[in-house]
Amino acid sequence: MAATVSGDGSVVFDRVQKSYDGEILVVKDLNLRIEKGEFVTMLGPSGSGKSTCLMMLAGFETATHGDILLGGRPINNIPPHKRGIGMVFQNYALFPHMTVGENLSFPLEVRKMGKSEREAKVKHALDMVQMGAFADRRPAQLSGGQQQRIALARALVFDAELVLMDEPLGALDKQLREHMQYEIKHIHENLGITVVYVTHDQSEALTMSDRVAVFDDGVIQQLSTPSVLYEKPENAFVAQFIGENNTLTGVVQSVKGKTATVKLDDGTITEALAVNCGDVGSKTTLSIRPERVTVGGQKSKITVDAQVKELIYLGDHIRCRMNVHGNDDFIVKVPNAAGHTHLVAGETTRVSWAKEDCRALDA
Repeated sequence: MAATVSGDGSVVFDRVQKSYDGEILVVKDLNLRIEKGEFVTMLGPSGSGKSTCLMMLAGFETATHGDILLGGRPINNIPPHKRGIGMVFQNYALFPHMTVGENLSFPLEVRKMGKSEREAKVKHALDMVQMGAFADRRPAQLSGGQQQRIALARALVFDAELVLMDEPLGALDKQLREHMQYEIKHIHENLGITVVYVTHDQSEALTMSDRVAVFDDGVIQQLSTPSVLYEKPENAFVAQFIGENNTLTGVVQSVKGKTATVKLDDGTITEALAVNCGDVGSKTTLSIRPERVTVGGQKSKITVDAQVKELIYLGDHIRCRMNVHGNDDFIVKVPNAAGHTHLVAGETTRVSWAKEDCRALDA
């Protein structure tokens, strides 16, 4: 009988593949190293392979090929309950017939822990999530947010080095979800545990993570810190999936150093930062964040005509939908300050952006 894995919380996926039917790969050659104490989020649309990776790490799915290591030891053949990993699910998975205290005590009983030690650990875990007064209640007597706190405490109660979270805040309302994001982030910082988190909510990933792995079609498209992911997307999928993004399409005319000259679909010649645009003649997608675009012409910047299609007042800024180079959904965020209220729907104005803020990516 294998002993429970106790490692340092580091995780390695080494050439991991997963197929359910022997033909289609849901996860393709995954190589990923997560350091001890890191908070890494697997982010991507439904069916991108992120939850499958989490389930393989937990032991509920088996890798078709490759190795998964925890604390330097392969765990492919170790059953879930021997891996010493804490899990938090979206549906909480609490036992309804048990009190909160009994729910937390259960994984300790399975580990043959003595009564006094169990009680001390349960109290400590409940205090960590500010639920110390709720030990005698049953899950049905708690709100969704309280149940999620208990599920989190249960994952932490046996001092796991690694905690996996699968869409844990998906069932909560917006305000509570945002509050719990900070709670989980602070608990992670205080305990120094390794957290692997799965979500399709990009703002959640950016808020909480040390690094984010963006999945699409079973492959990590980019693995970076939140700021690099947002400011420097490496391909069109990441640019489009993370945050809001304006796109213009065209064909590469020339590449000199870091600058690509591009002929847009409407015939205009423009310049952009050459990131991942291919050779001359290749199709490319230009990516520009709405907040990098300013209303009005500037000599040092690329300046173009823009027809105002729609203005939406959002308090701190005015969201302007414009037609730029034939794209009717080009968004500019105008700070709500004096002098910017002159914009009128239907009129033509000028907008500008720095060449470095416009990234030439794959088609």
